Amino acid sequence: MLEKRSPDDINRTVLVGLSANRLPREDCATDSTLEELAALLETAGGVCVGVILQHRDSPDPRTFIGEGKVQEVKELATANEADLVIFDNDLSPSQLRALTADIGIQVMDRSGLILDIFAQRAKTREGRLQVELAQYKYLLPRLTGMWGHLVRQTASGGKSPIGTRGPGETQLESDRRHIRRKITKLAEELEEVRRVRATQRERRIKNEVPVVAIVGYTNAGKSTLLNKLTDAGIPAVNRLFDTLDTTTRTLEISDTCTVLLSDTVGFIRKLPHHLVAAFKATLEELTFADLILHVIDGANPEWREQSAVVNKLIAELGAEQIPCIEVFNKCDLVDDEILPHGEHIAAISAHTGAGLENLLTLIGAHVDAGKKQVVLALPYDKGGVLDMLYREAKVESVAYEETILVTAVVTPKVFGQVREFVQN
Repeated sequence: MLEKRSPDDINRTVLVGLSANRLPREDCATDSTLEELAALLETAGGVCVGVILQHRDSPDPRTFIGEGKVQEVKELATANEADLVIFDNDLSPSQLRALTADIGIQVMDRSGLILDIFAQRAKTREGRLQVELAQYKYLLPRLTGMWGHLVRQTASGGKSPIGTRGPGETQLESDRRHIRRKITKLAEELEEVRRVRATQRERRIKNEVPVVAIVGYTNAGKSTLLNKLTDAGIPAVNRLFDTLDTTTRTLEISDTCTVLLSDTVGFIRKLPHHLVAAFKATLEELTFADLILHVIDGANPEWREQSAVVNKLIAELGAEQIPCIEVFNKCDLVDDEILPHGEHIAAISAHTGAGLENLLTLIGAHVDAGKKQVVLALPYDKGGVLDMLYREAKVESVAYEETILVTAVVTPKVFGQVREFVQN
């Protein structure tokens, strides 16, 4: 469904941002958010040929940046032979249509670019379902005026520029009713994914396997950390949103503690609401985790702002009450003295392995909770104790000999209940 881009297909792009006094601070464009937008563009396969940052009191209702600045963007695009303009802010459908008409080339916003990257990166069926659902929800109010452009670009085997991957031309020709039917069908399929996840979750709870979820800003080093701890073999590339599909691996913390370590999609500023909603099937795993590892790029001068974005999304997903360890990654690139220190903080380098032993100790302290492995010799008239162990402990083996020999990992509370039967 998604084609690879040839070198000739690279979009030459002008990036535009607006900082307005009447816009919420998080919605304003800045030099740093435009740098991030350029990195997103590179991930999507485009190249930046010019940047314009506009300052004004409030957005223009029709063109967002004002008629004069639109003319400036048009001249810059023409001079640099650009075929695409991307705004760092979210634009309304009418603003997108007006800007495209005035500038004469395709105009899209940050949300559209992120959706396009997700369309390229999603590999599993679940990931593709989630991206497709988000794309349809994004496209539905923008159908008017978009179809003609997409036909010109893709109708006769032409290239697929940034912003046109995913659902494709045939769906966009259809009316809104058809699009809504498609959204309903995708939502139902994702609901089935949720049911499967719930079944798997119940099995994990029954087996008492703690789940540790890795979260963080995109490109903070989550996949590199998972690879280092579990040899997961995930390609770790210095590129935004390189990993979309959730990967879960087993990690043995100690003889008595094994956890499931789960990687998640990276967060970013101004993440489209459609994507957050569509990826609920994946992200809801956070709310059932026993521990969250918040990976922070300690070498990034804006790590505080990035950390705040992640914490806000964790709260939106209802997972703010779950214990969290802040993992400052890339500590080999910064002076240790300038990084925060504390009981629930670890400084590591996922690349070199520095600090991982301390991180494992912290994880074990959170999820092990004083558990110990014991061998019990139960008289045959104490079958009820075995039933209790299946409910409240992790039973590893059972052998029926002169007594019932049970090997189990128990909490201090359960240990007190079975102390008289302990052999070791």
